[in-house]
Order: sequence, then C-alpha cells, then structure tokens
Amino acid sequence: MCAWDDFTQSATAARRSLAQARSGQIPPFLMLSVPGMSAREHRRCSELWVRDRVAASVPERTRLNFRFDLGVRDKLRVGYLSNDFHDHATAHLLIEALEATDRTRCELHAFSFGGNDHGAMRSRLSGAFEVFHDITASTDSDAASAVHAAAIDILVDLKGFTRGARTGIMMLHPAPVQVNFLGYPGTLGSGICDYIITDPFLTPLAAAADYAESFAYMPHSYQPHGRAALGRLPSRAEAGLPETGFVFCCFNQAYKFTPSVFDLWCRLLAATPDSVLWLLASDQAQGNLRGEALRRGVSPDRLVFAPQIGQSEHLRRLQLADLVLDTAPYGAHTTASDALWAGVPIVTCAGDTLASRVAGSLLHAVGLPELIASDEADYVAVALTLAAEPDLLLAAKARLARNRLTAPLFDAAAYARSLHDLYEQMWNRRRRGAGREPIWAAAAPPGSPRPG
Repeated sequence: MCAWDDFTQSATAARRSLAQARSGQIPPFLMLSVPGMSAREHRRCSELWVRDRVAASVPERTRLNFRFDLGVRDKLRVGYLSNDFHDHATAHLLIEALEATDRTRCELHAFSFGGNDHGAMRSRLSGAFEVFHDITASTDSDAASAVHAAAIDILVDLKGFTRGARTGIMMLHPAPVQVNFLGYPGTLGSGICDYIITDPFLTPLAAAADYAESFAYMPHSYQPHGRAALGRLPSRAEAGLPETGFVFCCFNQAYKFTPSVFDLWCRLLAATPDSVLWLLASDQAQGNLRGEALRRGVSPDRLVFAPQIGQSEHLRRLQLADLVLDTAPYGAHTTASDALWAGVPIVTCAGDTLASRVAGSLLHAVGLPELIASDEADYVAVALTLAAEPDLLLAAKARLARNRLTAPLFDAAAYARSLHDLYEQMWNRRRRGAGREPIWAAAAPPGSPRPG
C-alpha cells in the first residue's frame, strides 16, 4: 500500500523476531523487501520458517521410504513443480527453454497444483512437457508418491515460498535430486533442496554460507527469457503518457517500493524538467504514492500509472520508456528482462542479497554492466547522466538493440543446453555419492540451434 509512516521500524522488528528464534514466525518472502537485511539473515529466516515443518515431515518420509534407481541414464527425467503453469511471469520466462530442451536426453514432467485457466500459455506448456500431472487435489504425501511413481530423477521446485507454495512435497524427498529454481530468490533452508540454480554475479562463491543449497552455476545469467514478439510501437497518447518529456519507468509491484528508493526517484524527477515516472497501477498504493511525491516537492501529476494488461500488449508499450529504474532491496526480475528485451536500459544498485542482484546479473549477460551502480549516489548519477545526455542514452539503446539478438541473455536454446548440463552433473554426482559442492555448467555456443 506504500503506507510508510512506520516503515523505519520494519528492519528493527524483523531482527527482533529473528532473535527470538521462534519457528514459522516471519514468512521469508516478506523479509526480501525489508531494507538492511543481509543474505545471512534471509537464510536465518528461512531456516526458522521450515524448522518445525521439516522435523514434522520425518515420520511420513520414513513411512513412504522412497527408494531410487541410480543407474546410468540415456535420458534424464526432470520434473517441475509449480502452480504457475498458466499466464504467469514464471511461465513466460521458462517456456522457450522448455521447448528447446533436447528430448533425446531429457524427458520433462510437469507436476501442477494450480488451476487450469485454459489459456494459450497453459496449452503451450502442456505441449512442452511429455507428461502433465495434475496434483491439485492430492495431499503432499500423494503428490510426493506421484513424483516417485513417475521415476523422476531431478525434481525442480519453481515456487519456493511464494504464493500457494507446497514445500511440504519437497520435504518428503520424492526424487533423488531436488533443485530450487527461478520462482523464489533465496534459500529455502536446510532439508529441502540439494541445489539452487544461480550464476556467479547473483551469488558469488563467497556467499555459499548464506544458502542451504549448493550453487549450480549457469554460465551467464540464471534467468531464462525468450524472444516474444514486441509488436507495433503504440503512441505515447495510447499509453497514457505525455507527448514530450523523459519517461522514467518502474513496473515492479508496489511492495518492492521503499521510502529511500522513492526519495531517489523524486530527486531524478526534480532534476529532469518535464519528466514523468511511469508505474504499474495499484488501487491500494496510487493515492499514497501521489501523496509521497507531493511531500517531496514533486507534483503528483508526474506519476503516470499504467493499467495491468496482457504480456504481449505490455511488451509493446514498454518500448516507450526511456529508462527503467530498479528498486532495492528487492529488485526487478521478470520486469528487468522484459525491459531489456524491449530495448530499454535499466539502472540498478546491486546489494548483498540474491533478490537485489538479479538486474545486475541480466545486465552482465546482455553486455551493459556499466549500468550497475555502486551505491545510491552512483545510481542517481548514472540515471541523471542518461536523462540529461540524449546521445549517451541513444548509444546505450543502440548497444542493447545489437546485443539482445546475440548476447546469451535471450538465447533460449543455448540456455536449455547449459541447464541440461547442470542436470547431468547433478545426477552424476548423486550416482557417485559425491558431496554437494558448487558445479558449473558449460556455456553453449551463442545461437545454438534447437536440438532434436
């Protein structure tokens, strides 16, 4: 709601709760957007959140007594667990990598516990998996038994602690290798997953103690993204924007906004005449944000709110932005890669946590690391320079336009090959009984043709 009267107390209250060490007290997802919290504290929160549940799952896990065939595989069976197999950000990110998977080496299974919206993305996802299991009505035990009955070698959780998650299935360990991937930007705590799929910028080796999972490194960015059609560029009037003036943009959800980040945005608006800040519409937050702008000496009319629309229409209008501004400590993820695919640079300030470093990972993978600010002052300086010097902004956009078609970030086929390389390493290490140390995927050549 961006009602910030007592916002400064949030970090203090969170640390007090962590110090009390009571299980299940603070949902880890909420901790991601609390300023000042470290990756170590995020792990502490996750460990406390799952501690009693993991302990409570042991009798059922013992009863189920899953045994695994660890023989040599010509084809791995990889299962993806989610309730977002429909028109959802996770599906939009992952679909092209799923479709590019080499079916001679990997058999894909979906384990879906979400509703079927009968939409185009659901249909496309159904075609991307060899088998689509609907476990919506199943208990955690029955769902885990379905995973085991399907002889899944590697089970990939796409939810973590996000809305509707069922980590109880993962706690029963129905597959010999379990992976935390894409849906939740942080550790799930001990006793759940063996690996987290990441990249060297997102989680440097020095951060290993902040994660219960071992690092499984993709060679560029951890995040997949396809090449959806951008469509016709609409007019500014069609998008509700003024005909002239610089367009700063942030389409992150309002819960990621903080008073300190909004301070920086208002400084940018004040220093850039006739500029506007283009935000995603939120019935609960809009009035509060307009009031916060006024308190900072910025006319509320300079906030322009964009309605929620479908993904293809959203990508179309996104091309009208001049510069995307990231949030902190919970930064842009899908919204960042969408912006880069639409040809819009993004300025970010990478922090200590995985949730704060995603935009930086994407910028490295698309060849624009100079847009990663070192601190808040640098963030403002980089954004102001691009807003005040049109030639520099045009040069950045031109480089992005060239790179997005050749850089690794939007090469779904190469991504799929590197991801499968990680899966094969996970499987081979499990077969040998090797310890869960960090692993690195080989980089597939850019522009690799789709296998099969």
